[in-house]
Amino acid sequence: MQTVDTTPNPLEKSIDLTVAQDWVAAEMDTRLKKLSKRVKVDGFRPGKVPMRIVAQQYGGQVEQEVLGDALGQKFGEAVREQKLKVAGYPRFAAKQVEGSNQYEFTATFEVYPEITLGDFSSATVTRPVSAVTDADVDRTIDVLRKQRTTFKPADKAAAAGDLVSINYVGRIDGVAFEGGTAENYRFVLGEGRLLKDFEDAVTGLKKGESKTFPLAFPEDYHGKDVAGKTAEFEIALNEVSEPVLPEVDAEFAKSIGVADGDVAKMREEVKQNLEREMKKRIGGRLKEQVMQALLDTTKIDVPRVLVAAEIEQLRERARQDLQTRGMAAKDIPLPADLFEEQAKRRVTLGLILAELVQVQQLTAKPEQVRAIVDEYAQSFEQPEEVVKWYYAEPARLADVESLALEDNVVEWMLGQVKVTDEAVDFTTLMGNN
Repeated sequence: MQTVDTTPNPLEKSIDLTVAQDWVAAEMDTRLKKLSKRVKVDGFRPGKVPMRIVAQQYGGQVEQEVLGDALGQKFGEAVREQKLKVAGYPRFAAKQVEGSNQYEFTATFEVYPEITLGDFSSATVTRPVSAVTDADVDRTIDVLRKQRTTFKPADKAAAAGDLVSINYVGRIDGVAFEGGTAENYRFVLGEGRLLKDFEDAVTGLKKGESKTFPLAFPEDYHGKDVAGKTAEFEIALNEVSEPVLPEVDAEFAKSIGVADGDVAKMREEVKQNLEREMKKRIGGRLKEQVMQALLDTTKIDVPRVLVAAEIEQLRERARQDLQTRGMAAKDIPLPADLFEEQAKRRVTLGLILAELVQVQQLTAKPEQVRAIVDEYAQSFEQPEEVVKWYYAEPARLADVESLALEDNVVEWMLGQVKVTDEAVDFTTLMGNN
């Protein structure tokens, strides 16, 4: 059984396999006899079906099963003998050989590539350096305050940020249209829930005042019946309520989880949360650059069968994502080439990472996994329950182990590549600017 290259694909190989016809016939006879004891055929009692009829009805199926089992066994022996690392499943093709007393097949398959890790010292990584300031804490607390905004009635003209209640009627060519009428409709001015021209018309009105104005709906407006048309609206302002932000006091601290209401402790917890997010963001940027450095410095061929499998996984995730968004995934084409580049990158990176982890012994240690779980759990009110949740399911823990392994790779790579530190303020790092 000789292995040969069969295509320009350097990872594709083939092996010729043979199975003796006499052996197949004998094995078929054994299996058909066993089958005859349990098959049901009209006109015969169970176990009394003649072998001739059993062979007629099930002979082809049994022959395929016997050949499949034999080829699988012989293929396994061949690749073990030649120490081949097979990727995916082989394709078996029958060979037509006149006068032979053997079944002859060619098994075509791909193997994993031999990986020679590149020279990482030629790669450069930029490491963000940042710090959480008091101003960053103040901005975050302001966001938390706005999330807890309440409103109180005010005798004033409606302005951005105010909660207003209005009645309105919209007409096109003098006829009220569906969805264009409401009473006591409440919304916050400036949040963009309604068309800007509509909100502009409400702005400046006081309680009890009315206004009539034209409104042109955009051509791409979601309401197809009115898209591109101009309506005349009558609005009446029922009430204006101005926003009230909570004071930064003990009650506010308690509302965001500081049980004793200590404001200083609250600020410290906010700072610690921001520092965790900052660390995560810096780690993400470093990881992205390190992974790209691995791809840039180590060039390998990848098995097409693995790329094809990854494409199917990505397509399935895309289908599930579409379904969660309320779309009919079956009606949206998802061609394989749409995912091919991403799939090839993921497979390539996975193979390189596996080689690096093995060569440099970078596997995740239990204490590393626990440290990641503990750190993640700190952002929850009951950290110990989160820890139990992770350790209750091996699959969840496996995801954390993968993160720990990637952290090991990043840490090791930072000792190999050229690292340049770059000062970045917190807001820019977090992508808020």
